[in-house]
Formats: sequence, structure tokens, C-alpha cells
Amino acid sequence: MVPSSGAAIAWWCVGVCVASLWAVRVVQALIGFRSLARLEEEPWISVARERAAATWPKLVVVVPARNEAESVERCLRTLLDTTYPRLRVVAVDDRSSDATGEIMEKLKREHSLGAALEVLHINELPKDEDWLGKTHAMWRGAASSAAHDAQWVLFTDGDVFFHPEALTRAIAYAESERADHVVVFPTMMLETMGETMMIALFQTLFIFEHRAWRVSDPQARDFIGVGAFNLVRRSAYEGIGTYEGLKMAVLDDMRLGERIKRAGFAQRVAYGRDLVRLRWAKGAMGVVRGLTKNAFALADFTWWRALGLCLGVAFVLLTPYAGAVFAPGWAKAPFVLSIAVIWAMYAGMSRETEIAPGYMVTHPVAAGLFVYTIVRSMAVTMARGGVEWRGTVYPLETIRKMQQY
Repeated sequence: MVPSSGAAIAWWCVGVCVASLWAVRVVQALIGFRSLARLEEEPWISVARERAAATWPKLVVVVPARNEAESVERCLRTLLDTTYPRLRVVAVDDRSSDATGEIMEKLKREHSLGAALEVLHINELPKDEDWLGKTHAMWRGAASSAAHDAQWVLFTDGDVFFHPEALTRAIAYAESERADHVVVFPTMMLETMGETMMIALFQTLFIFEHRAWRVSDPQARDFIGVGAFNLVRRSAYEGIGTYEGLKMAVLDDMRLGERIKRAGFAQRVAYGRDLVRLRWAKGAMGVVRGLTKNAFALADFTWWRALGLCLGVAFVLLTPYAGAVFAPGWAKAPFVLSIAVIWAMYAGMSRETEIAPGYMVTHPVAAGLFVYTIVRSMAVTMARGGVEWRGTVYPLETIRKMQQY
């Protein structure tokens, strides 16, 4: 029996709304994600191994790095050790103050690697143009001599590590699908409870917000981009105006995917467990600090949108728990159902990731930290008057002016 008091009815209505949101998304995800290709399985293993070397298209991988001395050597070696036969890697040292540039040059000097590796050094950003360091580095890498006649360009990061067959399988899949842009979901390397808790939440949010299985539908508005693995056909990259059209895009990976989709090019997403690996942050507060530079961008650097985003995130992620505690009597039922659905999503994700299903109990803590991160990003960015990224502050007004969504 539904509670009859006004307060109980109000709680009940809110609970039904939240439960419906979660149930619809989970059902969609259960159906939709099954349609995505799995590059760690057949037929992509055999297709990649059996193809003649001379038939592969030329591929350039652009690796921008600023102060990545801790990881860039391993990143470049995993790329240069892949089985892809027609590969050039362009490593871009973006104004590093550590040994990043020296490590790149050391690898280039190694006889067996030199022919496949080009190193670019950027000492300063153009004074007559407004650029973010990373977008400028990727633009320079894609415009290098090594990339001039490549049919495909892969944009990645200096802390990403690759399976030996990651590139062959991805290109085989892209050509089979006649795709212009392919995203391969990376596998997160998780070492602490804090970072695992936060990554588990973000995967839940990603499923809730982004319908990855819909990006292949040219009629759908859904799009995607992942900084660890944005594989783009050269003609499509040039067709959207290259990174010159994204000079000040803080969320450059998603904006690249958005432009590609809106331009009418074919977009695809694939699983690839252990094909592409990275450690995104160290600890829960490492995640918070890392997101401080770009969480405000989710609200287009507008304070009232940021506050609205906080309310929306809190409503979706925290209301089920608040209702389960504070709603009277049977009005708790839809909130408890919402929690059950959220936990079911965590359990399902545990089959695809290294995150144990027990992290479902940390969901409210991680959600609270994410709301805090949005507020922190807004406050820090507005106080500084800009976005601080790897030691450089980019004026907020310039970012707002240059953002082209």
C-alpha cells in the first residue's frame, strides 16, 4: 500500500522518478553494450595476424607529453614493439621541464627504433595564436613529416601502454566497419582503493550519460571520444578542420569525437581488454586534483550551469541513498530498488573490468567526492581567472571565446 500522507506521496514520486531513470539506463546498457565489438577476441585476433604486411595502411601515432618522464619511455616502447608493419610514432615534447625530451631522443638514437620514431620539441606556444598546450602538441604531431602521407592517425597520451596487437586489431576493425573514427575503451590500472572507488563511479556515470552503442547510428546525436585511443582516418581529421578548430578545447578528446560525428563521419566503439592500459590517477585525491582542471568544462565554464550540474549529479547518484534512509514507510521502496539497480550495474561492470563488485558500497562516498570536485574546479578556475594545466594558466575568457561546440 502506498503511503497516504502528502510527504510520503512526494517521496514516493521522487523515488519512482529516480528508479525509472536508473532502470531504463541499465536495461539499455545491458542490451546495447552486447552489440559492441570485442577486439580481445575472435575474429579480430586471426584477422590481424593473417593479413599480409604490405596491405596495411600507413599509421601514425601522435604522443603528446609534458613532464611525463615517469611513463613516456614505457609508452613509446610498447608502441614501437607492436606488430603493426607500417607504423610511425611521433613523440611531441610539449615544453617539458623534466627529462621527457631527453628520454624521447634516447629512444630515437637506438638503431632499431630510430626509423620508426620522430621526435618534436615545442619550446613555447605560438604568441600570435591562442592554443592549449596539449591541443597544439597534437596538431603539430599530426602535421609532421612522418604523418604527411599516413591514412590513419592515432591520438593517445604519454602514460598509455599498448598490447603488441592493439594497433593491428583496431585498424582491422576500423576498415571492416568502414569507420572514420574508432575508440577503444582502455583498461584502467588500479593500485589503491581510493582511485578504484572513483573510477568505478565514473564508469557508472559514463554508462548513465553516454550511450556508446548508439554512436554508430548516423541518425543518433550520441558521440564519443577517449584521449587514450582516438583513431581517426586522415581524411576525416582534415575534414573537420584538424585540431586548429579545437585550439582551446579543454575536453579535447570528446570535442574531437563530437565534431567527427556532427560532420557525418562514421564512428565506432570497441572493447579491448588489456589492449590499451593506463593509470589515470594516484588515489582518490589524485582523481580530484586531476579533474580540477577540466570538471568546470562540463558546465561550459558557466557557474550557474556548474551548480545545476552538481544538483543533477547529486539527484541521480545520491537521492537513492537519501530516500532509503529518510523516506517514510513504503515510500522507501523505489529508492531501495534504485540502489539495487545501481549495485547490479556495478556487478555487471566487474565482469568487464578489474573492479570488484564490492565497490558498490563506496558509491555514495565517490559521488560526494565528485560533486565536491565540480565545485572545487569551478571555484579554483574562477579564482585563478583561468585553467591551470601542467604549469600553464590559460585565461578563462580566452577559453570561453575560443570554445567551438
